[in-house]
Amino acid sequence: MSAGAAALPALGIDIGGTKVAGGVVAPDGTVVATARRATPGASVAETEDAIAAVVEELAAGHDGELVGVGVGAAGWFDRTGDTVLFSPHLAWRGSTLRADLGHRLRRPLWVGNDADAAAWAEYRYGAAQGSDLALMVTLGTGIGGGIVLDGRLQRGAHGIAGEWGHMRVVPDGRRCACGNRGCWEQYSSGNALGRAARELAASSPATAQRLLELVDGDARRLVGEHVARAATDGDPAAREIVTEVGTWLGQGIADLAAVLDPDVVVVGGGVSVLGELLLAPARAQLDRALPGRGYRPGPRVVAAELGPQAGLVGAADLVRDMVALRATPP
Repeated sequence: MSAGAAALPALGIDIGGTKVAGGVVAPDGTVVATARRATPGASVAETEDAIAAVVEELAAGHDGELVGVGVGAAGWFDRTGDTVLFSPHLAWRGSTLRADLGHRLRRPLWVGNDADAAAWAEYRYGAAQGSDLALMVTLGTGIGGGIVLDGRLQRGAHGIAGEWGHMRVVPDGRRCACGNRGCWEQYSSGNALGRAARELAASSPATAQRLLELVDGDARRLVGEHVARAATDGDPAAREIVTEVGTWLGQGIADLAAVLDPDVVVVGGGVSVLGELLLAPARAQLDRALPGRGYRPGPRVVAAELGPQAGLVGAADLVRDMVALRATPP
């Protein structure tokens, strides 16, 4: 990396199903300023407006210092990163996000999958440092993922590698936003937590009493954050839901280990704030379901160290690398 780019902060943006989060990120991975907006997921134009607003707010205090803007978005990109082919939870369909944002932001720009950015951040600064083959599993509205192999972000032949959330784990199971049924993210995600809570409240209000108290008795308002809060406070029903979601997490990790044999799986995203309440049942199921168990090592399953900021930290570092590469003489 060139000395100039290495010494400058970059701006990272993480676009999820519910929020656009941004941060000014120092070269050592420290986030020195943040901003956020709600994601107007039904509108491409309004989502881009929200991105531009976050960039403008953060750049106001750092404009002369920023090396560029990295944008990690919840969507399936082509290999060039120019086009969002599809986003299960947002409105992008064949959208030219890089060009659209480039015209508006007029800064050096890296655009790619948000979970790829998070995986890179954990490899560079967090729980996957020194790994030969690290997988990232991000649990938020759905499930995303990323792969870092031999110090390089791997995106696959068409740019879509790491979409673990759409592995089918239950034949003819729940309908997914991607169009299929039984996808992993329908059973292990923030949405899965909320759905399980609503179903419990409908079938057994007495069992879900604590959860219902958090929403003034309106079961329709229950979401994953309420389950996480109640579980952290020790509510047995909420903890049972978290254990079920964690068990599904472990099953999916066992399937990934059968194919890719990683040395570490880093679990991040908003749901990962549950820590060992989620990871302990995941590891237990991994031990039960790992192919060849007892005769082979399995991956370590660890919590992301950068928390919900991993995506924006990784996006910032990736645009810094991009600018440095362009500045390096052949």
